Amino acid sequence: MTDTVALFQAFIRVVEAGSFTRVAEEQNSSQPTVSRQVATLEDHLGTRLFTRTTRKLTLTDDGRSFYERAKLALEAVAEAEGAVGRRRARPSGTLQLALPVVFGRLRVIPHLKGFLARYPDVSVDLVMSDGFSDLVEDGIDLAIRSGVVTDPNLIARKIGVTRRILVASPSYLRGKTLPTHPNDLIGHDCIPYTRFTGGVTWRFESPDGPIAIEATGPVRTQSSEGIREAVMSGLGIGFVPIWHFRDEIETGRLIVLLEAFEPKPVPISAVYPSRRFVPQKTRAMIDYLETQFAMDPTLNPKRVRAPSSW
Repeated sequence: MTDTVALFQAFIRVVEAGSFTRVAEEQNSSQPTVSRQVATLEDHLGTRLFTRTTRKLTLTDDGRSFYERAKLALEAVAEAEGAVGRRRARPSGTLQLALPVVFGRLRVIPHLKGFLARYPDVSVDLVMSDGFSDLVEDGIDLAIRSGVVTDPNLIARKIGVTRRILVASPSYLRGKTLPTHPNDLIGHDCIPYTRFTGGVTWRFESPDGPIAIEATGPVRTQSSEGIREAVMSGLGIGFVPIWHFRDEIETGRLIVLLEAFEPKPVPISAVYPSRRFVPQKTRAMIDYLETQFAMDPTLNPKRVRAPSSW
C-alpha cells in the first residue's frame, strides 16, 4: 500500500507541476527516478497515463480520468490516517507556506519558533513572494493573503483584518503643506505599488462617498520592500497596511495622514486548495496564526488604533 501511495503522489505532482524535472527537484531526487515511478504506475494499471514529447507532457484520456480518482484516493488515505492514532494528536510533515515578503518577515516568521516548538514533527518551507502562487501547480499547502479571495478553487478563512493608512516620514513632510483631503495628494510625491492595479489607484472613504486618487510620483515599485524603504527614506507618501510600520509609527519615525478618510479594513485570510480533507499540519498553522494575529493590534484593529502625530 505504501508503494502505491508513493506512486500516486508522484503521478499527481507531475500532473500539477507539468514536469518530471520539477518534481525531482522538489523531492531531492532525479528526473529518471520520477519517470520510473510513473512508468511503474502505468505498468501496474496497464495503461498509458501521459503522452510524452521532448517539450511537453500531455495526459491521455485514461490519465485524466485516473488523476481525479487518484486525488480522491490520497485524500481518503490521509483522512483515515488523520482520524486515528498519533497523527490525530500531533501534526507532522512539511508545510509549504506562501507569504508576501514584508508580511512574512514582520508578522509570520517571528511566530514560527513558537509553532515549531508546539509541533516538533512539522517543518515549514517558506515561499516568499509578493506575487500570488498557483497553490495547486506549485504544491503549496497554505498561503496568507490580504484582500477578498475570489478564486472558486480556493478556500479562504479570515484570520485577521488590517487597516490601510497613508504614511510619510517627518523628513519628507518638512516644509510642505500637509494634506487635509485626498485631493491634496495631487501636489505630493506618492509612491505607487505597481504590482496590482489597486496600488496605483488609491481609494478612500468620506462622508460624501468613496474617493479615488491616481497616485503619482517620481518613484514607483512593484516590491513591498521597495515601498517600505522608499517611505523610510523620505521619498514620498505610501499607502500601506498598518502592519508595515507599527514600530515606526509608535516611535514617531513615521506620521499617519488623513485618518478621517481611511478606507475600510482589509481581511487577511489563510488560503488553501479546495478539497474535502485539510491536513492536520495545515489546520494547526491556521489556528496558530489566527491566535497570534488576534493579539496583534495591527492585525486586529478593534484592539487599538495607531497614534498620529499630526
